[in-house]
Amino acid sequence: MITKFTTVYAGHVDLPDRGQNATPANERRYSNEHLASVFEKTEAIAKKMDALGFDTLWLAEHHFQHEGYECIPNDLMLAVHLAHVTKNLKIGCAFNVAPMWHPLRLAEDFATADILTGGRTIFGVGRGYHTREVETFGAPMLNQEANRELFEEQVEIIFKAFNKESFSHRGKHYTLPPEVPYRGYMLKELTLVPRPFHRPVECWQPIVSANPRGLDFMVKHGIKGAVGGGAATMQAGPITGYREAAARAGRQLALGEDLQLGLHFHLAKTREQAIREITPIYEEHVKMFAPLGFVPGLTPDQIAAVARRGGWAAAGVPTVEHFMELGSWFAGTPGQLVDRLKGFEERYPGMQHISLSNPIGTPEAIMLEQFQWLAEEVMPAFNLPRR
Repeated sequence: MITKFTTVYAGHVDLPDRGQNATPANERRYSNEHLASVFEKTEAIAKKMDALGFDTLWLAEHHFQHEGYECIPNDLMLAVHLAHVTKNLKIGCAFNVAPMWHPLRLAEDFATADILTGGRTIFGVGRGYHTREVETFGAPMLNQEANRELFEEQVEIIFKAFNKESFSHRGKHYTLPPEVPYRGYMLKELTLVPRPFHRPVECWQPIVSANPRGLDFMVKHGIKGAVGGGAATMQAGPITGYREAAARAGRQLALGEDLQLGLHFHLAKTREQAIREITPIYEEHVKMFAPLGFVPGLTPDQIAAVARRGGWAAAGVPTVEHFMELGSWFAGTPGQLVDRLKGFEERYPGMQHISLSNPIGTPEAIMLEQFQWLAEEVMPAFNLPRR
């Protein structure tokens, strides 16, 4: 049963043009002042969501994006600020990219945010997907096996630091603490100062491939999963895979339990109007994500086509209607969205969290309008807790 409405805002600034006939992604470059406007925009989104009764605003950690698509480099610093200008809204990290951090610095920073926000910061970890970001910070990304190996050791360290009064770690990448003399004794253990007040720490991670190894690792550490909307139309894959991993660990979960399903959405008075309005925003999303491998099913020629202005139909690039049919995008009326979400509830009885997100490229004014519409005509159809 859906009880928590959330959104993912990856930190795009308002763009002057959108769509396949607009500026190609690799030609976008904005002033420092415009890129920094992401913070004012995020604050406006947070205040609106807080006033409307949303549960969580999920932010995304990214770096070096002069294109203006994902411009928040530090979720935790921003979460502390947002918690001081809102009353109830939780701020989630979707996700801190562990390979770009020293695990103890990430653990310390989260603990600080947890305490300063009264537990309203939600932890999240990911392996990353931008080579420009991860490799620049000195961690592997092109080598996926090395990336996973580093990530898993880092997460082991982070949870030791959260949960143990004192700890040590000996692994391939880290020896913590180093055995050095300190104040007349040999250092053998460390204590994270401070540790989070709110334990066990609620932690989330994206589920992309539903690899059993990755799912078993998540369940081992009690990490919950964020699943894209396309998978929400299938019981095979991430949703059943996560439940099966939990069963292997001796936990019996209802289908959808401890998972958050995500859907790109746009509301309008008619389905046709919604499709018309979301199309250039969808095309901007494709321009951003297709070269990174996050638009399923595109051929190399189609990926090359989205880097140019126009001509997508001739190249056979799928339209937004294609992904609406797959279930990862929604464009329609509030009533139609209610019906879609009620269908999710029936299919996944353990599901509590639904993430409804405006795609990258959606202007601030439209985002605020869409959240208002959700709160007035969609959320009342569900059994949400009173604040």
